[in-house]
Amino acid sequence: MSMGAVAAVVVGYGQRVRVVVTGASGNVGTAVLGALAAEPSVSSVVAVARRLPDPERWSGLSVEWKAADVAASDLAPVMDGADAVVHLAWLIQPSRRRSLMDRVNVEGTRRVLDAAVASACQKVVVASSVGAYSPGPKDRQVDESWPTGGIATSTYSVEKAKVERLLDRFEAEHPSVSVVRLRPALIFQREAASEIARLFLGPLVPTAILRPGLLRVLPAVPGLRTQVVHADDVADAYRRAVLSDVRGAFNVAADPVLDARMVAEAWKARTVPVPARLVRAAADVAWRLHLVPADAGWVDLGLETPLLDTGRARRELGWQPGRGALSVLEELLSGLVAGDAVPTPPLAGGRRSGVTTDATPGTSNPSGAWLRRPDSDHHQGHPGSTTDSASR
Repeated sequence: MSMGAVAAVVVGYGQRVRVVVTGASGNVGTAVLGALAAEPSVSSVVAVARRLPDPERWSGLSVEWKAADVAASDLAPVMDGADAVVHLAWLIQPSRRRSLMDRVNVEGTRRVLDAAVASACQKVVVASSVGAYSPGPKDRQVDESWPTGGIATSTYSVEKAKVERLLDRFEAEHPSVSVVRLRPALIFQREAASEIARLFLGPLVPTAILRPGLLRVLPAVPGLRTQVVHADDVADAYRRAVLSDVRGAFNVAADPVLDARMVAEAWKARTVPVPARLVRAAADVAWRLHLVPADAGWVDLGLETPLLDTGRARRELGWQPGRGALSVLEELLSGLVAGDAVPTPPLAGGRRSGVTTDATPGTSNPSGAWLRRPDSDHHQGHPGSTTDSASR
């Protein structure tokens, strides 16, 4: 019997599990679909997205697609019969319409939680983030007890912190529902490169120069140390969270911690010191001039969020990353150069390299390579940190 089948009994589902995934057409969502659909103890997977992909492109996975907007739709039909809900839906852009983002991200989460309770769902697994944490150290790693007050100058971080408070109240009001919060580091994969470029870089940044062999000089920003993780490995953590008898928060990140010196050594490049205040000022000016879609709050997020200790996920979920941080970063850069995308509306909706929603020119997976399935205990590879609206 697989780990998942044993876990399903321990959790108390008493049968094979029906799982609903919101934000299913994005980076993490597509990866989670693959991880769950290949799991023997999962009876069915309902993939919820505001804009549905071409079902023919997903015929290799046993999933049922349903259209719904978490901020506006009646969610009762999509939650019907759900044993567990994985809530990934999140909006990163348009960053200039913060009321809309709040309505989707915070109010949308509340509506998903209410619908889960109404459907007698037993477990809710919610996408939180390293961005939910209050400012923290860059010289040591912190566990899940670190405060989740967010970074005040980052809209993304503030909204993740609001969701953490929503979950606090929900847990107190509904103790019979098992609630898990995954707090991953930056989530990358090759197939999400087109969307990541669209959300953060915009059309004016020449991604062709991002090949590691061409990057001979890297900026070294004091205090900028960060962690990343592959979407497939995050999907494996979600699968394990759904099928394990656990509650609470779990940090998810790959090793090692990345900084300019380490990356430069790996790519045989050199570093040039650049003051953090200069980087932030440049990012702010570029955003105000509509040159890039991401505001300066993302710089603050990189400089101020703490480093993550993933010990709890390794001990209690049996999780470990299958890819190292440097290889994850290199995969992303390769995807940015090629304009890679999975053929779902959010992932393939960019204009780079001819990427289109039907995965015609510019998509590196025209034959459906993203439908690779993991085995039940080790996630080997699948597409998959964004939602129907944006990146997680």
